[in-house]
Amino acid sequence: MRLYQQLILFMLAATVLPLAAVGFMLLSRAEAELTERIVSEQRVLAEATAESVSVELMKTVDALARSAELFNWESITPEEFQGGLQLLYGQSPAVSAVLHLDAQGNPRGTPVFQQFGEGEHPGFDPSATLALAQAVPVQSLRRGNKGQAALGRVYAHAPSGRAAVAVAVKLADGEDSPFALAEVVFSDLEALLARRAGGKPGQLELVDSSAGRILASSLPERRLQSLEAPLAARLVSDDAQVRSFRLDAPAMRVSAARVPKVPGFEVVVAVDEGVALAPVRAMRRTVLVSIGGAFAVLLGLGALYTRRLNRRLSEVVAGAEAFSRGELERRVTVQGDDELSDLAATFNRMGSELESARARMLRWNDELKARVDEATAELKAAQAQLLEAHKLAAVGQLGAGVAHEINNPLAGILGNTQLLMLDRDEKDPDFDTLRKIELSAKRCKEITQNLLRFSQQRAKPELRSVDLNAVIRDALTLTENQMTGEGIVLSTELMCPPVRVKADPGHLSQVVLALLSNARTAMLKTPTKRLTLRTGERDGRGFLEVEDTGKGIAPEHRSRIFEPFFTTKDVWSNVGLGLSVAWRVVSEAGGSIELRTEVGQGTCFTVWLPKA
Repeated sequence: MRLYQQLILFMLAATVLPLAAVGFMLLSRAEAELTERIVSEQRVLAEATAESVSVELMKTVDALARSAELFNWESITPEEFQGGLQLLYGQSPAVSAVLHLDAQGNPRGTPVFQQFGEGEHPGFDPSATLALAQAVPVQSLRRGNKGQAALGRVYAHAPSGRAAVAVAVKLADGEDSPFALAEVVFSDLEALLARRAGGKPGQLELVDSSAGRILASSLPERRLQSLEAPLAARLVSDDAQVRSFRLDAPAMRVSAARVPKVPGFEVVVAVDEGVALAPVRAMRRTVLVSIGGAFAVLLGLGALYTRRLNRRLSEVVAGAEAFSRGELERRVTVQGDDELSDLAATFNRMGSELESARARMLRWNDELKARVDEATAELKAAQAQLLEAHKLAAVGQLGAGVAHEINNPLAGILGNTQLLMLDRDEKDPDFDTLRKIELSAKRCKEITQNLLRFSQQRAKPELRSVDLNAVIRDALTLTENQMTGEGIVLSTELMCPPVRVKADPGHLSQVVLALLSNARTAMLKTPTKRLTLRTGERDGRGFLEVEDTGKGIAPEHRSRIFEPFFTTKDVWSNVGLGLSVAWRVVSEAGGSIELRTEVGQGTCFTVWLPKA
């Protein structure tokens, strides 16, 4: 680790990290205290609002019940009855309509209401009279006393879109007494929630926990919507009068209080945790920026402090690296009178001693290398001569044995077969059999001749100027028909003007034929059969290439392909001498053969020869 990096780590450990740890600990404590204060305020707000909602609702219900007790509804005239309904209607600006019902809950007469927007009361749609009459099952109140009131279910008030509830009030004692049914719209309750919310973040809502629905909200767009599933589940599962909890998705802080005297109604105060804790999180970002700024200042001061020291150390390091690369003549120059100067002087003395020792060692190495090279060259030459002698001796013995043991009886077989063919017509059933015998005998004769040709000492090749394009064309005249019949697509890319090389024309033709034969055999079982022959010149040498799309040569076989008798063909033929002879011919001409192959993709042989 470099000195500057160590200094950075020291500054982190000594200043920045403790400062960051203390800062974040204080911020965590502040966040916990802020959360506790938010929860406390929410609980107070939820409980106070629930009490106010209960008072507001009960005030309207009680006013309707007290007003109903002022009249003897069974003995008054119809005009007085209608006036009594008008009195009930005026008890609260939240009442949108009052309807007279008989004991069975059937509407009698027209409801008392105002058109939407005509007065302080909410509007009422007369077509909703029947729906209003069915909002409270008054049959269950028939045994009640005069002035007894009951709330129905909450529904949407069509003209305003707010929540509304029907309040039924019994107008006399006895089971056959009539009822007055008032529709109370939650407009006053929404105004109450908006005042209590006071523009603070979050929402203050009156909900029906049993139905999982928002009845009124400080955010008008949320009225009569379904509660979020996690919130609805928590409200139902907890029976406490006032409770606070946290929701995860989304992260919210929630407090809820049950509305007294109204079962199922609850006031819910909810605020997004990110919004509520925004001041602390903003402070955390400020602390992070401050720590980053302090760290940047420390880095700058550290850089200025270590710059001079690093410059002097770099001189010593450069000298040491030069020594490691073998530049022992290098000397380290460091100004000053301190430990670095002493270290530089020590390096210089060591360099002088190493330079002297290396000079002596190089002299010894040169002498030893010369002797080793001479011995190695002699050993390699002797080994190559011995190996070639063993190979040629084995091939010569095999060729001589084959010629002696096979050629004589083979000549008799071939001669007798040809005589028999002369005595028979081509339509004779035995004529095809004799022809096959003749071809097989000629094939055996060719094999023995190749063996003998390789084993015998070759005459000195007649090297002269040869047109590579002409050699390619001559070879194709012998094999093109056979390859085309086997479905092989031939492609030639011959250089123009043709390149001329020094070689024996006859021997070079044998090389091309051997390469063509190997390529044809390699593509016997491949789906794509394409053979490309090209000529050209590069770096003062001419070349010819034979490229096929055959099965390729495995890596373990590539080092042996030029050995006599070695073959990778699926059907053994020609005793594995084709590439051996080709290598020998090209070597005698002063050239070389390169191989490029990939298993399953094909092979490319490149023959390099000196230009004429």
